[in-house]
Amino acid sequence: MLPDKFSIRFSKYQGTGNDFIMIDDRDEQFPVDKNFIEFLCHRRFGIGADGLILLRNAEGYDFRMVYFNADGGEGSMCGNGGRCTVRFAQDLGLFEENTLFIAVDGEHKAVACEEEIFLKMGDVTGGSPDGNDYFLNTGSPHYVTFVEAVEAVDVVTEGKKIRYGDVYGPKGGTNVNFVQNLDEQTLYVRTYERGVEDETYSCGTGVTACALVAHKRFGMTEPINVKTKGGDLRVSFVEDETGFNNIYLIGPAVKVYEGVFVVD
Repeated sequence: MLPDKFSIRFSKYQGTGNDFIMIDDRDEQFPVDKNFIEFLCHRRFGIGADGLILLRNAEGYDFRMVYFNADGGEGSMCGNGGRCTVRFAQDLGLFEENTLFIAVDGEHKAVACEEEIFLKMGDVTGGSPDGNDYFLNTGSPHYVTFVEAVEAVDVVTEGKKIRYGDVYGPKGGTNVNFVQNLDEQTLYVRTYERGVEDETYSCGTGVTACALVAHKRFGMTEPINVKTKGGDLRVSFVEDETGFNNIYLIGPAVKVYEGVFVVD
């Protein structure tokens, strides 16, 4: 039950166009309510964002990241959201350059430079071919399919077919990435994100998945450059007999504005 009248101080951050409402919730006073979070993320009636992130205290870590999708449900790991949370925590004075934090998929290291955030992702093992396509989990589930002309793809229509289809729908769905090889070192990725239920300007865990699959399928060497609608990212990694480790998602995370949202 939400109180009749209250106000919330928030900040907006974006990482290559993937935007988030950031809440300093170290006192854990934010009213976690699915419908309310969905309302705040609505681009017509609320603040508007691809997701909402609570920054909380966590013993043994600089902070805890709690991520909610735009539909109000608590989500799996979000790479761009992680980079934005790192910048938010740095702006709050929680660390200077190097940080260790915890998210839903475990602990993450990060380095916050002036222009970019280097976010260490979780190790990736397994992954399975699906015909000519690929499915793997990089903190969130991702379906990766390569196309000749990614700008020509109807990402929402085609993404929904896979996200809600007979294979992945009963398992809770999956994010869907459409990828074009631009050159021997560069990909162009467009992503349909579950929870947002739309194409986003960028998806960090999706970009990571596409880079790892490009390495497996085409021998593309790291760091792999990835173009998205919202900007450019890089993915570095090490592959050994167990899978991929020392994976870093690298790119900008920028504060857009801050404000107070009043509910009355």
